Amino acid sequence: MTTLELEPIRARLAGLGREHTPADVAAALRAEGTAVTDAVLLETLEVLRRDSVGAGPLEPLLRLPGVTDIVVNGPDEVYVDAGAGLLRTELAFADEAELRRLAQRLAASVGRRLDDASPFVDARLPDGTRVHAVLANLAAPGTCLSLRIPAARTFSLAECVASGSVSEPAADLLTSIVESRSAFLISGGTGSGKTTLLAALLGLVPPTERIVIAEDSRELAPRHPHVVRLEGRPANSEGVGAVTLTDLVRQCLRMRPDRLVVGEVRGAEVCDLLAALNTGHEGGCGTVHANTASQVPARLEALAALGGLGRHALHAQLAAAVEVVVHLVRDRSGQRRVGEIATLAQDPVSGLVVAEPALSFDREGRPCRGPSAARLERLLGRS
Repeated sequence: MTTLELEPIRARLAGLGREHTPADVAAALRAEGTAVTDAVLLETLEVLRRDSVGAGPLEPLLRLPGVTDIVVNGPDEVYVDAGAGLLRTELAFADEAELRRLAQRLAASVGRRLDDASPFVDARLPDGTRVHAVLANLAAPGTCLSLRIPAARTFSLAECVASGSVSEPAADLLTSIVESRSAFLISGGTGSGKTTLLAALLGLVPPTERIVIAEDSRELAPRHPHVVRLEGRPANSEGVGAVTLTDLVRQCLRMRPDRLVVGEVRGAEVCDLLAALNTGHEGGCGTVHANTASQVPARLEALAALGGLGRHALHAQLAAAVEVVVHLVRDRSGQRRVGEIATLAQDPVSGLVVAEPALSFDREGRPCRGPSAARLERLLGRS
């Protein structure tokens, strides 16, 4: 039975003024002239349940192993990413109305408004799933829905090596970066595994140290005995109550962190993070979106402008605050891996910071030394 055929059934059940029972559903089916068999009743109950809880028609995709993303482009196009890039599925919604209802229900489940007056929403469900929706009055070919599913578990660095995303030589260097308390950033594109690797590296932090994490949406769950996680929140339907990453970073500084972590640097909070790392908070780290390690300084420059920090002030802060960039790549086969480790250095003439390649890694994980390899070894106490 389709969602459209269920509309009269829903209308009758809504008129009950209470939670419906299987007997109510059977009565509503008979009233609409449908022959009620056990199979028809069970199917109808399942569709009603699916449309009122969980992710509706998308629920079977969420149960597939390894799924990280589900994106919906209107009622007829549903894609899933299980590690090999986005692949179109055979699943489809009955119509635009069914898709819109699901998007609105997911938003309402976390107290967010989604309607023609507020046609988009970005929220996190109680199970950690990240939801973004844009209604059809802004989007074509219809309402667009994106679900980012959190990892079922946190991987250790050894498990990352076993999966092939980190080679043995890269793992050795990454361990030394954490042990040396060098401040570092993990860069890469969307879905390259930045959060997974950062959580694995935080698991290497000595248990005597306190890790304080600030995130827009809670994703990091490192295997460590002393972790405090702060999560931001958007404004409510009245436009008040927002807690930004900038707010969280400032709170983190008052919580005696041994390691200050920003899950993803994406705005003005970069100014507070760099200021913190320049006031004795060693070993700080975070992730940032960038296409290559060499583009990280320019990316941070653009973000710092949102916080009112000028170009030269940003580079002066960056030169003293962050020492290493670990860049992740995702190749066409979907394999995520460490592609490059670079050091940050300030040009003595221009005063601008550049990311100099120390080591790059091919698809088999074999390292190739770059211009700043010796500098990286000195930073890590290896020379």
